[in-house]
Amino acid sequence: MRIHSLPTQLVNQIAAGEVVERPSSVVKELVENCFDAGASQVTIEIEQGGARLIKIRDNGCGIVKEDLPLALSRHATSKIASLKDLEQVVSMGFRGEALPSISSVSRLTLISRISDADCAWRVNADGTEQNFDPQPDPHPPGTTIDVRDLFYNTPARRKFLKTEKTEFAHIETLIKRMALSRFDIGFILSHNQKEMLNLKPAKTESEQEQRIAGICGSSFIENSIKIDFAASGLQLSGWVGLPTFSRSQQDMQFFYVNGRLVRDKLVSHAVKQAYQDVLFHGRHPVFVLYLTLDPTLVDVNAHPAKLEVRFREGRLVHDFLFSALHRSLADLRPGHGVGRVSPAHESIHAPDVARQAMPESSPQPRPVFDTKSTYSPRPPQQASLPLHVEEAIQAYASLYPKSEPVAQSTQPEVRPLGHAIAHLHNIYILSETPNGIILVDAHAAHERVTYERLKQQYQNGAVPSQPLLLPIKIKVSAAEADLAEQEYEFFNTLGFEINRSGPETVVLRSIPVLLGNIDMEILIRDVLADMTEHGMSQRIQEKSNEILATVACHGAVRAHRRLTIDEMNALLRDMEQTERIGQCNHGRPTWIELSTNDLDKFFLRGQ
Repeated sequence: MRIHSLPTQLVNQIAAGEVVERPSSVVKELVENCFDAGASQVTIEIEQGGARLIKIRDNGCGIVKEDLPLALSRHATSKIASLKDLEQVVSMGFRGEALPSISSVSRLTLISRISDADCAWRVNADGTEQNFDPQPDPHPPGTTIDVRDLFYNTPARRKFLKTEKTEFAHIETLIKRMALSRFDIGFILSHNQKEMLNLKPAKTESEQEQRIAGICGSSFIENSIKIDFAASGLQLSGWVGLPTFSRSQQDMQFFYVNGRLVRDKLVSHAVKQAYQDVLFHGRHPVFVLYLTLDPTLVDVNAHPAKLEVRFREGRLVHDFLFSALHRSLADLRPGHGVGRVSPAHESIHAPDVARQAMPESSPQPRPVFDTKSTYSPRPPQQASLPLHVEEAIQAYASLYPKSEPVAQSTQPEVRPLGHAIAHLHNIYILSETPNGIILVDAHAAHERVTYERLKQQYQNGAVPSQPLLLPIKIKVSAAEADLAEQEYEFFNTLGFEINRSGPETVVLRSIPVLLGNIDMEILIRDVLADMTEHGMSQRIQEKSNEILATVACHGAVRAHRRLTIDEMNALLRDMEQTERIGQCNHGRPTWIELSTNDLDKFFLRGQ
């Protein structure tokens, strides 16, 4: 065949293949136009999942009569005029492809009125970009776009649509995500003449949190912290979930760049690193975050549907995001209003290499409480997060010789984690506070305290070590002996002096001061085995935190001696000064709080 020009309608239908994937794609493009028009209210009417009708009305600036044909023509827009504009896009849409593409695969009607016009004007389109005949209409100021019979002229595309319920679910999810990006706009969504969503503009922080709670659930707000960081021309604000409030899927992660919802590998990696040693393996954090930066530093034209962006200074953005989130999580300490575990949390079961397994016949679940929630007392078997841990812990005083005694006065000093009154089952520390009681998983808490101290010492140059009176000979595999020999200097920086003395033998001569009097032979075997198993042949320094976490985990050994009051209080005081103390190195919670109000509810006091 000879080369020839394609018909305009066919060109637009081809473009529609990139822009219009399903009904929710149409909704996205049209609602973004409402944003750019300065609307404060957007109404979306859907019928049959969007296959029959998508009708979107806004109260924005409207379109003048003479521009209506251009609005339905390919590559016509009011949002950019030059390449310079394209390099600093501040609007949601700018390509001028959406309306002609949508009209080429549907029956589209556009009605619009500017504020000072006598009436609105209506045009119909079929993707040919011809025969426009504007007609007067009584429409109020703003714009309505009526899209009927989507894919009526491309039956092959229509066959790919899912059920009505599924397609509407995609639309509803989309509107909720868009509503999180623009708190200043009200949204009404209906399906088959039934109102499904009605969100009023949210101007105050309280109203914004109410909108988030309505979309993500009240437990999200109850288990998240508000952040606001700025540096190097970048600003990150929003809400991040506590590590204990995680999910098995990445379905509650919303990240906006200059108001645009995006999915970006750089962002995902920065978030993953920030949560690295506070989140249980296989779990995913929750967040609603807003990154604001100079439009010239981000390319929003990297994806046909504008779902991906490209940062011009990727390393700067990555490091900023990691630093902001890492700092926020590090600041979560007792006394900052955190440490309560939500009953809505999905159950997780953390592996615990230092714990003795409980008999299968033993009842494992324990009740978990959130003092911010309104609820009735629940029986223990309804707990959502098991807190069974090792049955013992080494003498804490040997690790922290400067344990402080319990105040003897009748009114002890007020502390965020209170003062210890009992060691339950050689596992949990029971502490009393003015507001209620605290339960601490002593092993998990000690693990985090040790880990953070080891990290700090390592970052300061080296971990202080102490020589052993009698060096310990340890039998290991040949591969593990090779690893110990190759990484002698690195182990030294961690506080260990390990020499190879044979094909399958190493000698331990010094250990970190923090580890105290524990079974070092088992510890070294476990650490070398873990390092070998997880492929530590790459630059091992890059894995320093993982090694330190392993050391801290294996260093928290099993013992069967009940802790004294002094030892328990020493741990509580250390917890109050330790970053990320809310979770152990595996992401399990280290402490929970039960208020006096909660106790009153259990015993029906005051009712």
